[in-house]
Amino acid sequence: MTLSPPVRFLERVAKRFSCAQTDGRGRAGARLASGDTSAHFDGMLKTISRVCVVTLAAVVSAPAAFLAPPLAAQTFDVVEATIADAHTAMVAGDLTCHALVQGYLDRIAAYDQVGPRLNTVQNLNPRALELADSLDQALQSGAPTGPLHCVPVLLKDQVETSDMPTTYGSALFKDFVSSRDATIVTRMKDAGAIILAKTNMGEFASRYVGSAYGIIRNPYDPDRNPSGSSGGTSAGIAASFGMVGIGEDTGGSVRGPAAVANLVGLRPTLQLVSTFGMMPANPTHDTMGPITRTVTDAALLLDAIAGYDPNDPITAEAAEEVPSTYTTALDVGSLRGARIGVVRQPMDRSADPSSEDYLMVKAVMDRAIDELRGAGAEVLDPLVISDLDIVGGIGNNFETERATNAYLAELTNPPVSSFRDILLSGVVVPWRSRGMWGAAGKTTDDPGYLVVMQKRERIRVAVYQAMAEHELDAIVYATFDHQPTLIAPDVESNATPNDGYGRGDNRQLSPALGFPALTVPAGFTTDDLPVGLEFLGRPFTEAILLGFAYAYEQATDHRRAPATTPRLGGR
Repeated sequence: MTLSPPVRFLERVAKRFSCAQTDGRGRAGARLASGDTSAHFDGMLKTISRVCVVTLAAVVSAPAAFLAPPLAAQTFDVVEATIADAHTAMVAGDLTCHALVQGYLDRIAAYDQVGPRLNTVQNLNPRALELADSLDQALQSGAPTGPLHCVPVLLKDQVETSDMPTTYGSALFKDFVSSRDATIVTRMKDAGAIILAKTNMGEFASRYVGSAYGIIRNPYDPDRNPSGSSGGTSAGIAASFGMVGIGEDTGGSVRGPAAVANLVGLRPTLQLVSTFGMMPANPTHDTMGPITRTVTDAALLLDAIAGYDPNDPITAEAAEEVPSTYTTALDVGSLRGARIGVVRQPMDRSADPSSEDYLMVKAVMDRAIDELRGAGAEVLDPLVISDLDIVGGIGNNFETERATNAYLAELTNPPVSSFRDILLSGVVVPWRSRGMWGAAGKTTDDPGYLVVMQKRERIRVAVYQAMAEHELDAIVYATFDHQPTLIAPDVESNATPNDGYGRGDNRQLSPALGFPALTVPAGFTTDDLPVGLEFLGRPFTEAILLGFAYAYEQATDHRRAPATTPRLGGR
């Protein structure tokens, strides 16, 4: 039987990507048989779009008539939607970029400052719908812009954009608009993404409170903290205010917010993602990474932002370390035969293993470890690592003032010109101001900085040794051993609020090492609060970690949308 041109084209796409058939959420199923000639063109179009996670990028050379059939009624539901879902609907003619962006704007209007008042968004992109219209025109003409075509991104407001204010969570910068885009912003735009909004963040990258906006709230319980400092991004992605998000991670600010919001959060190897155009905290710890609802979307977003940037020389180390796409690592069988070590030692000295919420988290972790075994992993439980007790006490505020001053000197007309100007402004919320004063006057020339570096090297050697001796591919642990705590009523006004913030924090290991770490939903405690399972690997093993997380995600399906932000209009 002779195939029609549309069917032949779609068959070539399937062969090119050797796509595993999935449903709209990316769950793997049977492999598409490229010899199937019985499928109707429309059905195959939707099938190909489902099975190829790099959807619009795969069909960039198709005739325009095949890419943009007559548009049907806009019935697309943005809640929990993935990149593949949106691209499938666009290719099939069931969704416009304009409608997709409007769907998120409607949810932000309904739930961010009303309803549960999650308070995730600092500034909306005033050109978002205009940009969406231009992307619709591009698709109609047969020229989708890239693998992130019309992907609405929630961007932590620590990252510069030339078309929106960059506030760093502070009223001091509330009206500051940079003259440049950060490297990752340029890369996401080049891949076709729309920066939908800048998200609230802990002021100057700590906690979940800022003088520019107030308090970010956890969508799974608005009385509890959303972790920090990328809490606005994570709460927004959990509530489907955007499709994917970007957070910054100095001591855990990608993974903590992701873990308590039932999300995927990746802290890359320190040298993998450029930090040009991002306000630093501690440059030898600082990096940025994806916060998403699925591992597949995290891989696609990492594809866009990873790699060498001349503006950030340390990324030269990544020049030969970036695959053509991280999605090739997404295999449901990735955990079969993998050797995984389980760290049970609390890395936070304030953790209380006898407390009720610690035991609830432990019960979730116990199930998660059994699930890893069920997915085929060889598990070493427990894995004991020497010197692990020093992780929580390493600290590092010796880099902050000098790095901040150098960064401010690069900006055009910032409202202040130095770290001390920020402190003396009297604007910063008391808790954050107190912490920043602790960094004032310190430099990397101080003897204390040598102690920090020595401790980091000790723990780095210990982790390498443990992984080598036990032939481990990765280490896992709970991102937090405790649940997120209740927000203190005086958290905006008290320099020492009694809220137990960050209790049970195991996030410091990855920044101390400079190794990549990825948290993935592990399930819920008996009182319905999310728990994150964190994978840690050697430098530049993001593909391996994504593969493990994907296999675990597909086997367990622990992702659940928060009840506080339901579908609009009964959908």
